[in-house]
Amino acid sequence: MIDLNQIDNTWTLFLDRDGVINHEKHLDYIHTWDEFTFYEGVKEAIAVFAKTFHRIIVVTNQKGIGKGVTKSEDLQLIHKNMIAAIEKKGGRIDAVYFCPDLDSDSPNRKPNPGMGLQAVQDFPDIDLDKAIMIGNTLSDMEFGRNLGVQTIFLPTTRPEVDLNDERIDVVYESLIAFANDLKSM
Repeated sequence: MIDLNQIDNTWTLFLDRDGVINHEKHLDYIHTWDEFTFYEGVKEAIAVFAKTFHRIIVVTNQKGIGKGVTKSEDLQLIHKNMIAAIEKKGGRIDAVYFCPDLDSDSPNRKPNPGMGLQAVQDFPDIDLDKAIMIGNTLSDMEFGRNLGVQTIFLPTTRPEVDLNDERIDVVYESLIAFANDLKSM
């Protein structure tokens, strides 16, 4: 269980992208900005997180790049526009890390912790004892465990997941639900 009273501006928030920040495409990838749709309340939630967390880091597997079906420049535009839309609502994203690798053994492909370790290298002020990973898959939860951080599961796209899985610390319906709980502390 995560003690919300302990969360302050020394904490880091890791966020998955598809299925957490934006709607994901079933059995496909978000290839262009036109296909990217924020979940309701996400930009407002990230504005709350920006006042609470010291660092907000997006970590996202992007196999579409590795398969050659998503262009690198389109992914860069998606992330640029996503960050701009979040900032327009008072939020911020400190960095976006993505893994295009197809090989599950890649150190950077979730559930492996490489993207999180890269964030720690880039931002030495990140304390993994004061960090949370929010995702919508058990792979995201396992990434959190492998990185040594607490986990929040959003059942946005995987209703079949056992919410009592040991890799899940807390379940929220959405980012805005978590943000509303943080605001009430």
